[in-house]
Amino acid sequence: MLEHIELFFKSIFVDNMVFAYFLGMCSYLAVSKKVSTAVGLGAAVIFVLMVTVPLNWFLDQYILQEGALAWLDGNRETPELSKYADYDLSFLSFILFIATIATMVQLVEIIVEKFSPSLYNSLGIFLPLIAVNCAILGGSLFMQSREIETAGLALNYGISSGIGWFIAIVAIAAIREKIRYSNVPAPLRGLGITFIITGLMASGFMSFGGMLTGGDEETTKTDAVKTVETPVEENKIESDNETAQVVVSENN
Repeated sequence: MLEHIELFFKSIFVDNMVFAYFLGMCSYLAVSKKVSTAVGLGAAVIFVLMVTVPLNWFLDQYILQEGALAWLDGNRETPELSKYADYDLSFLSFILFIATIATMVQLVEIIVEKFSPSLYNSLGIFLPLIAVNCAILGGSLFMQSREIETAGLALNYGISSGIGWFIAIVAIAAIREKIRYSNVPAPLRGLGITFIITGLMASGFMSFGGMLTGGDEETTKTDAVKTVETPVEENKIESDNETAQVVVSENN
């Protein structure tokens, strides 16, 4: 349970797709002029990541990895005994991952067009472009490179990564709506001030890194101090014992 909580908060704040890796910046900058539009696109990104990351995890575990096809002849637990043990289809990762993402994006596009035509029109070309949004593909590739162990963790990672992207685009949209009425210097209006705000927000989000790593560092320091103190205490005890033996021998 603890690893789920840690992965959830780390994916949102520390490893935020926008502020830590600057993925999906095209949609982030283009669709963040209005909060309502940003909310719609952010919700679509959450849904696509929530579905595609676990699906691509199953593809990676049961098809793409070296020896992953061992289940075909019933040797999933002992892949070294399978005749498919040497099969490595990892070179197909990009093709299969993008195919899965494109399918889900097409489904999202159909649903949005059916139930919210106004949102569909406001998102325009950026809704189908989720299929080539590097944040979506990045979620699956990070899942693969970090070797996430279970489907539950993969689902957690997909949802939390989507929430992180959602928070980023809604936050910048709210700020851009406010600064529209602010006295921004002429050379910085538009994308200039947006990039500056994005950089400041990224710095703020990176500060959450200590929330998950600070405790480990303190534990390490404490263990190091104990390691240094232990030999000193042992030497002191040995010295006291030797002194006591000398005093006893002299008295005798």
